[in-house]
Amino acid sequence: MTTILSFLFVIGVLVFVHELGHYLAARSVGVRVEKFYLGFNFFGLGINKTYKGTEYGLGLFPFGGYVKLAGAIDESMDTSSTGAPDELRSKNALEKIWVMSAGVIMNFLLAIIIFSLSHFSTGEKIIGEEAIVSGVVPTFPADSIGIVENDKILSIDGNKFNGKDAWNKMSTYISSSPGKDVEIIWESNGVLKQSRIIIDSYSDIVDYEFINIGRIGIFPITTTSEINLFRAFKLGFETTKFWFDKTLGSFICLVKGTVPLSGLGGPIMIAKVSGQASEIGFGALLNLMAILSINLGIINIMPLPALDGGHVLISAVEGLRRKELSTKFKLNFQKVGAILLMVLIIFVVYNDLANL
Repeated sequence: MTTILSFLFVIGVLVFVHELGHYLAARSVGVRVEKFYLGFNFFGLGINKTYKGTEYGLGLFPFGGYVKLAGAIDESMDTSSTGAPDELRSKNALEKIWVMSAGVIMNFLLAIIIFSLSHFSTGEKIIGEEAIVSGVVPTFPADSIGIVENDKILSIDGNKFNGKDAWNKMSTYISSSPGKDVEIIWESNGVLKQSRIIIDSYSDIVDYEFINIGRIGIFPITTTSEINLFRAFKLGFETTKFWFDKTLGSFICLVKGTVPLSGLGGPIMIAKVSGQASEIGFGALLNLMAILSINLGIINIMPLPALDGGHVLISAVEGLRRKELSTKFKLNFQKVGAILLMVLIIFVVYNDLANL
């Protein structure tokens, strides 16, 4: 039950914030909003209420939501535009781009806000300069040779780590040496010790590349300091950028084939990790929401049919041509997108089931 409720909470907030962006942007340039739904109202199975010309509703199927804009040719395949001033079709290219990209902008803003509040509530963690160990991961290389809490790493393969920024220098050396057989010298309770270890290796996205990274399973000493809102916002922005780069790098690696498609996850995976995050605490669930919000933003801004990026692309092309593309072309563009999205959904659900 916790997993289901956590999933519905995360998806509900993400969809609401995204669609709210489109809604507010449309209103800001005078576009009439015909519908605003959380969830999909398949077969009319949902609740709705019309207020000031807009139908607001909750669909029975919670995996999404939508805003129906007057005069927009989207996945609804509605072509009943009349060219009225309050229709999206009547707006200039920049106004169309603003409306279509506002959902993505809101997703990124949500991530910045969540991460900023998280940093403000927990404070800023500062890594100690000395190469002193605060903890060891069981079964990892450091543990296998007897390194324990409060031990001090002095050198690895003759590279000495002392003085200012010793931990960062050591960490950089280890990260850049996956699979390497090295000699490590450390101090434990005033006694010098030495041994050889093979640096463990794992794969991750760095600078949009899927590379091997070294680790030996040790943690640094950290201190926490209180920060003001300005510093929290700066850290929130930096954390958002970190996850933006990480997510975009993952998609680039998928396209290049350096990351297997089996790594793609869908609603079942999201529900699973939402439940796990909620067990850790509400803060962890919010941080997961921020990461997923970045994912949603990046996916939606891709210039593909049926996605916000596809609408932005069409609006940009029309602006450059100073002429509207044909309704037939737009419909076919959306149909292709709808088919691609359906194939993608089936694929990620299959991956989810295979990974259970």
